[in-house]
Amino acid sequence: MEQWDGNEGTSAFHMPEWMIQFADQKQEFNKRPTKIGRRSLSRSISQSSTDSYSSAASYTDSSDDETSPRDKQQKNSKGSSDFCVKNIKQAEFGRREIEIAEQEMPALMALRKRAQGEKPLAGAKIVGCTHITAQTAVLMETLGALGAQCRWAACNIYSTLNEVAAALAESGFPVFAWKGESEDDFWWCIDRCVNVEGWQPNMILDDGGDLTHWIYKKYPNMFKKIKGIVEESVTGVHRLYQLSKAGKLCVPAMNVNDSVTKQKFDNLYCCRESILDGLKRTTDMMFGGKQVVVCGYGEVGKGCCAALKAMGSIVYVTEIDPICALQACMDGFRLVKLNEVIRQVDIVITCTGNKNVVTREHLDRMKNSCIVCNMGHSNTEIDVASLRTPELTWERVRSQVDHVIWPDGKRIVLLAEGRLLNLSCSTVPTFVLSITATTQALALIELYNAPEGRYKQDVYLLPKKMDEYVASLHLPTFDAHLTELTDEQAKYLGLNKNGPFKPNYYRY
Repeated sequence: MEQWDGNEGTSAFHMPEWMIQFADQKQEFNKRPTKIGRRSLSRSISQSSTDSYSSAASYTDSSDDETSPRDKQQKNSKGSSDFCVKNIKQAEFGRREIEIAEQEMPALMALRKRAQGEKPLAGAKIVGCTHITAQTAVLMETLGALGAQCRWAACNIYSTLNEVAAALAESGFPVFAWKGESEDDFWWCIDRCVNVEGWQPNMILDDGGDLTHWIYKKYPNMFKKIKGIVEESVTGVHRLYQLSKAGKLCVPAMNVNDSVTKQKFDNLYCCRESILDGLKRTTDMMFGGKQVVVCGYGEVGKGCCAALKAMGSIVYVTEIDPICALQACMDGFRLVKLNEVIRQVDIVITCTGNKNVVTREHLDRMKNSCIVCNMGHSNTEIDVASLRTPELTWERVRSQVDHVIWPDGKRIVLLAEGRLLNLSCSTVPTFVLSITATTQALALIELYNAPEGRYKQDVYLLPKKMDEYVASLHLPTFDAHLTELTDEQAKYLGLNKNGPFKPNYYRY
């Protein structure tokens, strides 16, 4: 075999001009003074990065303004100050985000167009406590278009999009929320929504049950005028069933979480995409070959496991329910107890809706650089409080990412301080939220307009017909064509040609 030799005939390798230029530049670079050091070089790189993204910096969170929104005097362009957001001047950017979200929420926009003439929520005074995102804004403005008055707070201290909250405040919605609230701020915002002179809610839209809990605790007499509660989370629904069982639920409540359109689409498909987004944005990690344990194999757990398996991760599952456990096994996942794998896994994800799923004992035994995060609604699943002790050092790496360092140098990577990962650290698919938001809107309309006596002081599922209606509103997006039953087929099955097509006990 011939060797390349610059001194021999035609078989010699001739360095292209661009390689010569590159080599010269490299030599020139190596001659430069190195006194600037790592710190200065790092600073110059950071500075150039900031310059490159100056347009984004104009509307995203800034650490320059540390003043609490509670201490600011702000007014919108109409002169109203009945709101509390980070910066009302971000409203223009928030409005653009809302307009983008509208394009991916076809059912909600169709509902707004079809029903705004009838105003089915005229006279409704809705107090809400949900994640405040562009998608929620589309829901709120739809409720407003259908005749409702709304006051809103956030159900999570990290998930609020400040520019969206500003846009809502500018449009006249009393919104009390900002990203990075303290626990005291959180309850203060809820109280500002509820405790207002000359205005009393007659409907509640809750996500997690904190708003309902606050009214029960502080203003129980308000329930005399409240027609119903709509709740969308596992945690909040669990609280409602506890109240009902104890005989303390004094108004009808609609369990949106267990409607098919919420359970299958928001919990399963949404989490299947957003778990990867949240982990990538916060850690920049590669999933192939990583060992992951997912605590809980409900719809959220199923979505997380499917996504991670598809990316080449080795996935373990923990479960208390033998039915969900068997599903995990049949789907190809190994069922374990957390103690059995805690020393070897690279990522721990909780999605059970329970408390103390990951304890200090588990955290002490984790390997160095193990990532710990939560995909459940509440921040009770990981015992974060046990990590706030003198012997452990907390180091903020980037927004929503903390290194918790043990005395021997071991560290774990804690995301969003144990709160909901996807909405705290990334975002979720707008189209899926359209399904959930439409379900919420229809549940509010149903409870508000129901004749007296239809619903008692109990927890109800959304009628099957409404679930099917929500699904049908989203089918045109896919240019999907439903098959229609013939009269003979409908008679054979004992069904109405227009549905509902499945009994309430059917498992999709």
